[in-house]
Amino acid sequence: MPKEIRVIAVEGLPEFKPGIDLAPLVLRAAQAQGTPLEEGDIVVVTQKVVSKIEGNLVDLSTVTPSPLAELWAKTYDRDPRVIEVALGESRRISRMANGVIITETKHGFYCVNAGVDASNVAGTMVALLPKDSDASADRIRDGIHKAAGLQVAVVITDTWGRPWRDGVTNVAIGSSGITVLLDYRGMVDPYGYELSATVIAVVDELAAAAELVMGKLDMVPVAIVKGYQYKPSNTAKVRDMIRPPEMDIYR
Repeated sequence: MPKEIRVIAVEGLPEFKPGIDLAPLVLRAAQAQGTPLEEGDIVVVTQKVVSKIEGNLVDLSTVTPSPLAELWAKTYDRDPRVIEVALGESRRISRMANGVIITETKHGFYCVNAGVDASNVAGTMVALLPKDSDASADRIRDGIHKAAGLQVAVVITDTWGRPWRDGVTNVAIGSSGITVLLDYRGMVDPYGYELSATVIAVVDELAAAAELVMGKLDMVPVAIVKGYQYKPSNTAKVRDMIRPPEMDIYR
């Protein structure tokens, strides 16, 4: 039979607040809609939900912008409080131009505004990236195993831009139970050519596929991927995908 992968939105989940246990909610919602979690499935979760559950939120009413944040915000019609929070979440500024701030986060990621985001968050709150997205994925995976006895993989995603291309796409910022990179180097293609550079970012491709059923405005923060034959791993993490500075031409 030809290969087939299913990507299924998990609907009917509640608004998430700090301290909520995600695993049993996902299990119940998936069961209720007739697509129960099964051994070997991949659970894809948006960063925003994880940040809410873990309390990685900042109330902008408590933020006093610095002169730099005030100047930048005034120049490009931005909220200076958001800029200030982003600067505080950054290890270094990579680029500030045309109203866009690209920073290296404390995790080592490179993204706009250090991942600080006001979308899909109520009131004057903004969400920060999880402190350790890989550890967050571990907790969700462990919770599912404890609740249902299933071995699944978990991928946590966020929506980022890319060099050279317009538009944004979902990428993985945390994972558990899955090999994050598929390394073809040293393998030979059907024409006898030995591959020397091809390494596929598996979890990023899964993240992008899941976004197609989640949507940005549909309030669907979880998806299930069924049928993908991934290589399980208890050690591979998204942090392993961060390119060393000496190999990164975009810094």
